[in-house]
This record gives sequence, C-alpha cells and structure tokens, in this order.
Amino acid sequence: MSSAPANRIDARFSQLKTTGKKAFVAYVCAGDPTLEATIDIVVALEKAGVDVVELGVPFSDPLADGIVNQMAADRALKAGATMPKVLEMIRQLRRRSQVPLVLFTYLNPVYAYGFERFHHDAAHAGADGVLVLDLPPDEAAENPELKATNELRHIQLIAPTTPPARIASIAKSAEGFVYYVSRLGVTGAQVEIATGIGEQVAAIQAVTEVPVCVGFGVSNPEQAATVASMADGVVVGSAIVKLIEKKGDCADLPQQLEAFVKPLVDAVHAL
Repeated sequence: MSSAPANRIDARFSQLKTTGKKAFVAYVCAGDPTLEATIDIVVALEKAGVDVVELGVPFSDPLADGIVNQMAADRALKAGATMPKVLEMIRQLRRRSQVPLVLFTYLNPVYAYGFERFHHDAAHAGADGVLVLDLPPDEAAENPELKATNELRHIQLIAPTTPPARIASIAKSAEGFVYYVSRLGVTGAQVEIATGIGEQVAAIQAVTEVPVCVGFGVSNPEQAATVASMADGVVVGSAIVKLIEKKGDCADLPQQLEAFVKPLVDAVHAL
C-alpha cells in the first residue's frame, strides 16, 4: 500500500532546507483581473521561481489589507469571483502547475461556505494550506470544526506585538510555515523594511522547527534579500498586485509579471 503524497508546502520547504535556500512566497488575489487570468499569472510566478503562492480569496471587507489588495479584491468580486469559482480555478490550475498553494482568506467566506465542506473541497481541488487572517489561534483550538481535515496546512500569523508566551503557544500549532508580519497596520509596499525583524524571527525560530517567512512591505530585490537573510523566507504581495492593477488589460501580463518577479526571487535564492 503506497503512502499518501507529501503536502506540497512541506515538500518544498524540505527541498529548500536541503539545498540551503530561502523561500520566496508570492501573493496574488484570485480573480484579479479574472479567474482565467489568475491561472496564467500563477504559472508565470512558478516560471519565475516562486516557491509558494498565496491566493487571496476575494472578500468585501478585507480589514488586514492595504488599498492595493483591497482594490484587487474589489476587482475580483466585480469580475464574478466566488469561493466555489476560486476552487474550480484551482482544479484547472493543477493541470498546468504543482506549485504549493495557500488560500489566504478571512473567516467569513469560509463560514458561509461551510467549514468542513471548505476544507474538503479546497484540499481536493489542489490547495495545500490555508491562512485565515481573522481567526485567533486559541479560538481555532477550542473549535475543532474549524480544522476539519489534516490535508491542509494551517498557516499561523505572528506580529511584532505578540508577547513571548503567545509566540510559544502559536508556534506549537504552527504548520507549513509561520507568517511573521513585520510591521503593524495593513499590507502594502514600504520604502524601508521594518526594524527588529532579525530578533523577532530568532525568537520564533527558538520555539518551533516550522520555517518562518516574513511579509508586509517588501517590494524590491534589495529588500527581499535583506529580509530573507534574517528568516527562512520572504513574502511579497502588494508590489505584485500593483503591477497586475496597472497591466491587467495587457495580453502579455504573465510575461511582465515573470520579468518583474524573477529578480526578487533570484535575490532571495542567491543567499
């Protein structure tokens, strides 16, 4: 009897560890500019060398997101993106790509879809993980229905203000990778990276063997390399989404995205 295939997120981070490389995680909003275009976008990101793709599930009230990602969600919703359609898009995407996928979502769309049904359908569509931005870890621990399957890795968030005892508690249940939010506030590209990243990442790494990736504010190769040098990986979102906003009507959008993202990926992988 053959064993079940390894989760793609786990397999990718294991491969990166073996080769001594840092991870590059890219965020895009599913359905922006269309669900069909999202497939081509993800394939382009994989060609650029991206290790993990976070797919934002469009939501009407994305409180943790800055204006760039808010507008992307609005465009996706207006283009007709829904949870069922996003999952169908992932099923189609899996015919062309095996890049690890994390569904980046708020609790409301999952609640409306149904917790158990969401986990089952997302896993079987081809998703590998889920990051629910507004679900406190202790709330999830007390409600087992919020994690109805072991097939999806539940990515945990840790912020600069998270106290040491809570970091240890969150780290205990960490799966796939820990997403360290490097600054307070909402998502968005920044001129300068946040301070104290190295110390905070080290504190998290001291209490978990799960990789720690840092996001919120990274927008160019220099910033990506600097942040990745202090962590196991870096997350870039708003800078990519901004390019999709500007070039969404262009027939060569995937090629432009690949050209934009590849230098960032190369800067991280060169460490």
